[in-house]
Amino acid sequence: MKRLGLAALVMLLVCSCQEKESVRLKEGPWWAKMQVSESEILPFTFEVTKSNCHYVFGIRNAEERIAVDEITIDGDSIIIKMPIFEGYMAGTFSETEITGNFIKESLDRIVPFTATYGKRPRFDSSKPPSTNISGIWETVFDYDTENPYSAMGVFVQNDEKVTGTFRTTTGDYRYLEGVIDGDSLKLSTFDGAHAFLFTAKATDSMLDGHFYSGNHSVEKFRARRNEGYELPDADSLTFLKKGFERFDFSFPDSNGKMAGMGDEAFKQKVVLVQIMGTWCPNCLDETRFYVDYLKKNPHPDLKIIALAFEYAKTKEKAFEGIKRLKDRVGVTYPVLLAQFGTSSKLRANEKLPMLNHVLSYPTTIYIDKKGKVRKIHTGFNGPATGEKYEAFKKDFEKTVNELLSE
Repeated sequence: MKRLGLAALVMLLVCSCQEKESVRLKEGPWWAKMQVSESEILPFTFEVTKSNCHYVFGIRNAEERIAVDEITIDGDSIIIKMPIFEGYMAGTFSETEITGNFIKESLDRIVPFTATYGKRPRFDSSKPPSTNISGIWETVFDYDTENPYSAMGVFVQNDEKVTGTFRTTTGDYRYLEGVIDGDSLKLSTFDGAHAFLFTAKATDSMLDGHFYSGNHSVEKFRARRNEGYELPDADSLTFLKKGFERFDFSFPDSNGKMAGMGDEAFKQKVVLVQIMGTWCPNCLDETRFYVDYLKKNPHPDLKIIALAFEYAKTKEKAFEGIKRLKDRVGVTYPVLLAQFGTSSKLRANEKLPMLNHVLSYPTTIYIDKKGKVRKIHTGFNGPATGEKYEAFKKDFEKTVNELLSE
């Protein structure tokens, strides 16, 4: 009887799957492209697997793996919701093709995309590389505008394949993967929040190219090889304005209760205040680091509180994003809603007037047990930055331990 019951259950599940899904996606490797301009595509690869009637897409960016498990199918229509972030892909599909758009509703952004079944390289290359770009590159983006900004390219090249990232004062440009095709550099990443494509003409000493962020932004960049180059110290960029002694705030939690530094929970505690957004991949990297650190190093005198600056158009949507982040990552510390409707840093600065500026999401303010600001760390260089990330972790632990021991 038990065997018959189990067999009946299996048959019920199979029939249920078949009723919901008239067309099936092939499991295995897929190649996708996003149309970021009339002449340029942003490619990425992923694996499709299926278990208990549910598909999982495993997106690959160099060493990064992103499991996408919120996939809804209705006939030949498909919605692929990215983990944590608001963005999703919607379209139609057959066994070997998906066609549709990558959509970020709050920003009114739509990028066309197509995915096809089969194993193929991220970028095609037909010529042997004319140079090797492994090393450090001093970089300037938007160099032909009134607001240029500096970056540091860090790359490793093996034959024609290239991995690495660009670091900026606000964080890194994620896990980049691509090729050198002759003298043409091509790098891309897609993580559900950002769709980045970099193209450049490469020589032994110079890179001259373009940076596409989805299909809404294009920036020129130039880089020169400089093994001794370093960005400004992340602890020196943001500070309290003259005349301000403390970092104070008061913002609501998901229950509408106002919270701030004056609360009893933060008195005589070391407090880290994280300025962030649920839409921000560098913030996600930092949040995962904090969650892991608290899990491995619980201490009654250490508190973290996050201030979320959201571009979601309504308060309800903003809190949905916060809940999604907390549930998916396991955030145990409070996340308050500081702003919604825009992620403008100028508007953020109005909410936090004691700072010289809000330069970056994320930014973390380190506050000692007496309520004094001891350090402000701008940006976050995550796992994609390798040695820089390891150095940050050591410095973070050293700073927190010193504050706790006082």
